[in-house]
Amino acid sequence: MRDIGHWIDGKAVAGSSGRFGPVWNPATGEQAAQVALASVEEVNAVVATAKAAFPAWRATGLGRRAEVLFRFRELLDANRKEIAALVTAEHGKTIDDALGEVARGLENVEFACGAPHHLRGGFSEQVSTGVDVTEIRQPLGVVAGITPFNFPAMVPLWMLANALACGNAFILKPSEKDPSASLLLAELLTRAGLPDGVFNVVHGDKVAVDTILTHPDIAAVSFVGSTPIARYVYETGTAAGKRVQALGGAKNHMVVLPDADVAAAADAAVSAGYGSAGERCMAISVVAAVGDVAEPLIEAIAERVRKIKVGAGADPDSEMGPLISREHRDKVAGYLDAATADGATVVIDGREDPVTAGPGFFLGLSLVDNVPTTSAAYTDEIFGPVLAVVRCETYADAVRLIEESPYGNGVAIFTRDGGAARRFAFEIGVGMVGVNVPIPVPVAYYSFGGWKASLFGDLHMYGPEGIKFYTRTKVVTTRWPDPASSSVNLGFPQTR
Repeated sequence: MRDIGHWIDGKAVAGSSGRFGPVWNPATGEQAAQVALASVEEVNAVVATAKAAFPAWRATGLGRRAEVLFRFRELLDANRKEIAALVTAEHGKTIDDALGEVARGLENVEFACGAPHHLRGGFSEQVSTGVDVTEIRQPLGVVAGITPFNFPAMVPLWMLANALACGNAFILKPSEKDPSASLLLAELLTRAGLPDGVFNVVHGDKVAVDTILTHPDIAAVSFVGSTPIARYVYETGTAAGKRVQALGGAKNHMVVLPDADVAAAADAAVSAGYGSAGERCMAISVVAAVGDVAEPLIEAIAERVRKIKVGAGADPDSEMGPLISREHRDKVAGYLDAATADGATVVIDGREDPVTAGPGFFLGLSLVDNVPTTSAAYTDEIFGPVLAVVRCETYADAVRLIEESPYGNGVAIFTRDGGAARRFAFEIGVGMVGVNVPIPVPVAYYSFGGWKASLFGDLHMYGPEGIKFYTRTKVVTTRWPDPASSSVNLGFPQTR
């Protein structure tokens, strides 16, 4: 049995707690490894290592930091297949999907390579006689990231690239379900010249999470996961005086208006609903079909769903892989029973796909029509390959549906009407909007994050807001008196 340990102070380190968690191969259902679960003492030691490494990294010039990140970018590019293979082996997604994940993470590193530009401050000359003001951005210190199983390479790169560029020391607590990609990222950072101790990986469960959230030497925590845990992370971390950004769950809708290109909308619904087996917070999980577009749209989606090949992610012919665990597979399948009991029509039942009966944590693609908005199949974040269709009589009904959802992560509208699309983008209460784009994940030089119960905190992930999250501003007011004169004035400072 392969043991997976931590990465501390520039090298792989075996766990010492004596506790381990299983790492499964979702395609076979067999345990592939066991990962060490850190104790409180181990997390404390990692924080001490990062704290000791921080001052020198903070003092490192911006050009030198950028140089390290440029080398890291080149190593990521050269090793993208190896990273993707680890993601596929432990998460289950197809190789193409895993390669896409690495590519999107790479974009964030490219953005962070511009650290000398992003960290420019401000300067105002002569705010008062002989007085100048400078605003500078400085790193926070030791920061941490707690990342989910569904993107074990991309989400860590969302966090660590900007955090390191800004001069922080970073501790990554990845999902214990697919931990290996994070260790390869750590190795590549070391090879890129990042000083030992500036980036560390500690594996663990709630013990590690709670220690991170309450440790006095950790200044900030970034998190991506479900809404209940995001709320817990935010409340616990902020109560301990930390800066926290916690991205939660979603129930993303795709509104299809009667004038939409039905074929394009069906293609989009299938790719966005079932890609990565639906295990992504930006997945389209509800199609809001407006008016008489519903019948041809459902028929077109069903036609495409029946052609999708489900199989092991490493098989180049597979278009969708397994789910992350047996328990999660069974939970997702249970929503089909709930939908039926609530009066919905299961058009395609993924449990009937022959691959579901074989080894591994497979579930075929499911399509459910006429889903009541009171059903758990509609209200819950299923996080699996189940696409629900809700029929709406009007555009206003579709908007109301979205506005009443507690989530506000992503949304899309499919239409040929530019006026309707602009109105939708203007008025909808969701953080990321796609117009004829089903998964509107922003490029790396914008920022990622939703509204409502999809985000806890003030700043979104990566991009310009990521730079703001990992730094704090300092304002320096300077007067250099004329050496020929000197005077004392006890009055309140004036700006004129």
